[in-house]
Amino acid sequence: MIALLVLLSLLFLWVLVSDRLARWSITAPIAFAAAGILLSGGDDPVVAIDMDTHTFQRGLELVLAVMLFTDATEARDYAPRLRGSVGMGRLLGIALPVSLVLAALTGALVFPGTSWWLLAVAALVVMPMDLAPVLMFLRDERIPLRVRAALNIEGGFNDGLISPLFVFCVANIVSAEGDTFTDLVLNALKGVVFATGVGSAIGYLASVAVRWSFEHRWAKPANFRFAALALPFLAYSASVLIDGNGFVAAFVAGLWYANTVLVVGGESLVLVEDVSHLLALSAWYAFGALTTAAFNGGHVPQLLAYAVLVLIVARFVPVVASLAGSDFTRPERAAIGWLGPRGVTSIVFAVLAYVQLPGEEADFILNVTAATVLLSVLVHGVTAEPLARWFARHPQPEGPAPEEPAPKGVA
Repeated sequence: MIALLVLLSLLFLWVLVSDRLARWSITAPIAFAAAGILLSGGDDPVVAIDMDTHTFQRGLELVLAVMLFTDATEARDYAPRLRGSVGMGRLLGIALPVSLVLAALTGALVFPGTSWWLLAVAALVVMPMDLAPVLMFLRDERIPLRVRAALNIEGGFNDGLISPLFVFCVANIVSAEGDTFTDLVLNALKGVVFATGVGSAIGYLASVAVRWSFEHRWAKPANFRFAALALPFLAYSASVLIDGNGFVAAFVAGLWYANTVLVVGGESLVLVEDVSHLLALSAWYAFGALTTAAFNGGHVPQLLAYAVLVLIVARFVPVVASLAGSDFTRPERAAIGWLGPRGVTSIVFAVLAYVQLPGEEADFILNVTAATVLLSVLVHGVTAEPLARWFARHPQPEGPAPEEPAPKGVA
């Protein structure tokens, strides 16, 4: 209860000074991470957080489930801008798997002797992108709309695709001795299949019910905000009850519900988006608290080298190479490759891995995540504005763009 009181108080105080802090490039994620370091970090925290409890783990999983749902529904605003483009298929089908492989190989190079399963978990944790740390970039009209569209859709889909792989790799490390590799594969596939079925059923039925209610005027449009808020929690809970993957279920439900939003209006997602941002800030706070425990084992030069290689080589090279020959210009390809900030998805995956893995493995994931996310917040935050100015001076040729999507969120 004390932690909840602190988080809500911090939110209220941040709102009062948010514009002033924005002038110094201090966003809400940075502010909450700093608060986590100051209040809940170290050996004698002011506000203690027990991260080993089942409630805490479920809470973090719900954070990611709600974010995956909103990511899936928000893609509707940007998808028309890339219709007919081969870029998105290449980003998700080529660049993403190559980036994961390169991140694992980077880990093997920088941390020789580390098990491949642990390196795979590290790659799955640090590669998902999250635009919250540079959210103003998505609202900046100086940036070509199709660049922002590609980043938005990629950010929404890559964590949804990665989540079942993350669960599988973590399970392989912590599995009981009696579980064979085949058992783990079958369990992972079962979880994805069950989750896809549950998410599709809930998303489809909810879409039909909301449309019928809207068309027959059985509910006011404003009330559909509560329906949208309930859906990710319903999909996650129903999937977990039958041993399905709650992340996948929430993401699939969002994909189904996205078309309904076009009918009832984007305002119906305002509440769930606000809740998603609020929950994300709690994850940043937990990350700040955990960061104080990072780097205790040394190896700081190796961790920084890993972070640099992951952010630049493992991300930039596959993205730029996969988009060669597409309708993106060379500067646009470079911008998409460079802007892959790490944030809440990496934090949630890292915390979940930290509380499930044994000691040294947990510390390793915490260290590589802390180094990667902290470096990402720094370099992507610093370079976003110069990049926007460059595009303002060098307009890129492109076809007619649809109406600009409305900005969302407070993060």
